[in-house]
Amino acid sequence: MKPAIIVFPASNCDRDVAVALEQATGAKPNMVWHGQADLPDTDFIVLPGGFSYGDYLRCGAMASNSPIMRAVIDKAKAGTPVLGICNGFQVLCETGLLPGALLRNANLNFVCRDVTLRVENNQSIFTRGFENGQFVDFPVAHHDGNYFADDATLDKLEGEGRVALRYVDNPNGSARDIAGLLNEAGNVFGLMPHPERVISPLLGGLDGAAFFKGVVEAAA
Repeated sequence: MKPAIIVFPASNCDRDVAVALEQATGAKPNMVWHGQADLPDTDFIVLPGGFSYGDYLRCGAMASNSPIMRAVIDKAKAGTPVLGICNGFQVLCETGLLPGALLRNANLNFVCRDVTLRVENNQSIFTRGFENGQFVDFPVAHHDGNYFADDATLDKLEGEGRVALRYVDNPNGSARDIAGLLNEAGNVFGLMPHPERVISPLLGGLDGAAFFKGVVEAAA
């Protein structure tokens, strides 16, 4: 695997993802600055968490128009796997690579704690490290993680098995407890929780390590 991590101004989880991917692959990923126009040779792209552009205008809106995103969108449409975590999920929705939008949390507070997720679909490259129905624990840290889409879109997502992860105890008000979502082709995945923050017992768990290990094995 030749992963690339897109770094925006105010990304704050890019290094965490780099550590997680290096642990899973044995090689350092490429760190790609948002102002570049072209991607290096890559077969896996990550949009990390953080507060790109300070969350000005709307979370992910400015990052979605960064020069590098044109290349990311082209790669995604050509079938390259793209993972968006937290702010990365917001960016994916802003680009239209995923449907819906991430709104302010229902309680209007920043939420930062561990949450339990249920695996709804393990037939994607992003979730094959788990079993259907398995419970995993990832931390969340967001103010705008409340996933919203109209009922017709939600019914379509459910019917096509594109809801891959669901909150057990919804921390933000997301429609139908959606925590992780696939695009129609299955190669783009957005999730609000942070698997990169639980890759060692020293960090509180290994569910994130299993997530990245599964991605690497599936991609190979």
